[in-house]
Amino acid sequence: MVARKPANSLPAPVEASLKKLGSNIKTARLRRVITMQELAEKVGVSRQIIAAIEKGNATTSIGSYIKTLWMLNLLDDLHYVADPDNDEEGKTLERINRPSKAVKSQRQELDNDF
Repeated sequence: MVARKPANSLPAPVEASLKKLGSNIKTARLRRVITMQELAEKVGVSRQIIAAIEKGNATTSIGSYIKTLWMLNLLDDLHYVADPDNDEEGKTLERINRPSKAVKSQRQELDNDF
């Protein structure tokens, strides 16, 4: 019998990215010599939420992650995430699906000669 993954399990790359983000946030907090409790108060969440963020917990709200990044002055790089200008696959698909020529209107011009 093959064991099934739980329905709420994440693909490995997604889970690894969340864990890396959490680890990066923890490193930033420690470098600033801020306790979890102090960061939690600044962010407006509980210390348990900060602990969950630092573990890369997938069920913690994205808003909590983003506000934590903001409080640590790390939000600027987030603007590059999913930036359409950096989406090479999307741009390629857009070029492939774009019509090669604009379709000329088939309507006949009406003349004003009565």
